[in-house]
Amino acid sequence: MSGLIRLFVDHALAPGQSVPVSQPQAHYLFAVMRLGVGAELAVFNGSDGEWRVEVAEAGKRGGTLSCIEQTRPHTMPPDLWLLFAPVKKARTDFIVEKSVEMGAARIQPVATDRTNSERIRQDRLQTHALEAAEQCGATYVPEVADLKRLDRMLADWPEDRRLLFCDEGAAGDGLSLPEPDGQGWAILIGPEGGFSLAERDRLRALPYAHSIALGPRILRADTAAVAALTLWQSHLGDWT
Repeated sequence: MSGLIRLFVDHALAPGQSVPVSQPQAHYLFAVMRLGVGAELAVFNGSDGEWRVEVAEAGKRGGTLSCIEQTRPHTMPPDLWLLFAPVKKARTDFIVEKSVEMGAARIQPVATDRTNSERIRQDRLQTHALEAAEQCGATYVPEVADLKRLDRMLADWPEDRRLLFCDEGAAGDGLSLPEPDGQGWAILIGPEGGFSLAERDRLRALPYAHSIALGPRILRADTAAVAALTLWQSHLGDWT
């Protein structure tokens, strides 16, 4: 709904439903944004679509919203995971935020042989994903999983999910994307130092993996994530 503040709430949404407002949300809505009783905003909870609500109670430590009507049904993004090796804090935040905007259903940080960051703040990144969903109009908030080693991910890989492997070693090769087949997909973005030779050999040998070059130049990890998501969405996703 254009022009209205949009907020994620952890509560059921239905006609006439009363929705409690947490203290941080109350501070944002009533102190920062200066909303009062009777003001309208949009809310979603990741499962019941988007709703137009009215402020019924407004206080410093909390408040209550009242559901008026559903304005958008719940819509799931395509069955697409993004796997990426964490980089510097600001760039990792950027990857998470843009992944939500670009329609990833799951975001999975992975530790590779050359990954610089050995740990992440999963809770902080999940908050970034939630805020991105609020801003971009999504009705679903993808999970940001905790960091997992790439070799373990590949060892437990589901047989029905294909993997688009962004191979910096193939920079300059022609672009070739597979035809749509209805299967779930994952995109894999490597670390700043690139995949190790052993990782690249293993990925190229996987029967479910498809190697792709992202143009004639080697891209930064955060740029590569956006480029790969754009290519996938335009050819295989919900942009088509």
